[in-house]
Amino acid sequence: MSGGNLEKTELSLGFIPLVDCSILVAAHEKGFASAEGLSLALHKERNWATIRDKLNLGHFDAAHMLAGMPVSASLGIGQVQVDTIAPFVMNLNGNAITVSSDVYTAMGDAADGDLSEPAHSGAALKKVIDAYEAPLTFAMVYPFSCHNYELRYWLAAAGIDPDRDVRIVVIPPSLIAESMRAGQIDGFCVGEPWNSLAVDMGLAHIVVPKSAFWRQGPEKVLGTTAAWADAHPKTLNALLKALYKAAQWCDESANHAELAQLLTQPHYLDVPALIILRALSGDLAFGPDEAQRHVENFLIFHRQAANFPWRSQALWLYSQMVRWGQADYSKVGEDIARSCFRPDIYRNALSGLTPPPILPGASEKVEGALFDPTPAGAKGRPLVLGPDNFFDERPFDPDDLQGYLASFPTL
Repeated sequence: MSGGNLEKTELSLGFIPLVDCSILVAAHEKGFASAEGLSLALHKERNWATIRDKLNLGHFDAAHMLAGMPVSASLGIGQVQVDTIAPFVMNLNGNAITVSSDVYTAMGDAADGDLSEPAHSGAALKKVIDAYEAPLTFAMVYPFSCHNYELRYWLAAAGIDPDRDVRIVVIPPSLIAESMRAGQIDGFCVGEPWNSLAVDMGLAHIVVPKSAFWRQGPEKVLGTTAAWADAHPKTLNALLKALYKAAQWCDESANHAELAQLLTQPHYLDVPALIILRALSGDLAFGPDEAQRHVENFLIFHRQAANFPWRSQALWLYSQMVRWGQADYSKVGEDIARSCFRPDIYRNALSGLTPPPILPGASEKVEGALFDPTPAGAKGRPLVLGPDNFFDERPFDPDDLQGYLASFPTL
């Protein structure tokens, strides 16, 4: 056991009950944290605003966070300004856009193509929206979440104005299915297991898995304040090592049954293990009484450099904040967003592992540009990335953020 020279060994970490908190649970339950000299106290919270506030106030040392939260916190939009960083990405994908059974039936009647294709499902939804007298209401989990940006992106690509043609509201993940049962919402974007739970309740149909929207989009990160990271560099390195090993364990299909049993406990997700297994395996039931269909790369914990905090991912999130009027574009804002994701800390933490992991040689890349697996390792070593394309095949060049924003048509 290491850890004798750590600044702190007992850590308090917040999380939201979602399948993508798996790495924290595995780090604690499977001994990866204790092997690095750390003791983790995991605190289950209902909503992301509580995670944000408790991290800001120092009640948490670090937390399971939405990828956009460190960026919005560092920019001071929607909250007090707190320099916040993400030195580790916990997963790629794992979300889905889901609609009520009634809306899905109407979309099927209006469809001119396969509803499993995001462009066709969006076009069908536009016809439904145009025919309804009252606007449909969609839920997402936090204003600065990938859920919000994915939902808006998909709607806008179909010619639906997210701010005029529909209502978008914030609901905590664990309350979304109940909100649909109560008739308060017509659709939502949320992480698992809450899409599958709504399907099993006979309420809903999954339309767009995140992996169909963006093949390798970041979702949750380990977030901490820059001040905490500066004061606890050795502790943070130890934590990242533990999470890296936990991510490897979570990504192995042979461990999914055990992981689902861990997550099903009341102090974690408190939902049936069979529903959790759907997300872990990618074998989803898209609608009530439908046979399961496999979704490739539905949820990625480790492979394909999933844990690497690409600065370009933070810049894409910033681009969406600008696109949807949450922030004004500025060079200062762009630099702040870029600085939130910390590949330098990630590399330093993992440099002492044996064998040393293969890490990307760059810290930024063109997001959504890889349509086939591509070697991208440092010093000629093979590291397979991609495919990572967006459904509309519009890549994001972090060196031309303004050009990217200008490429979208006005609604």
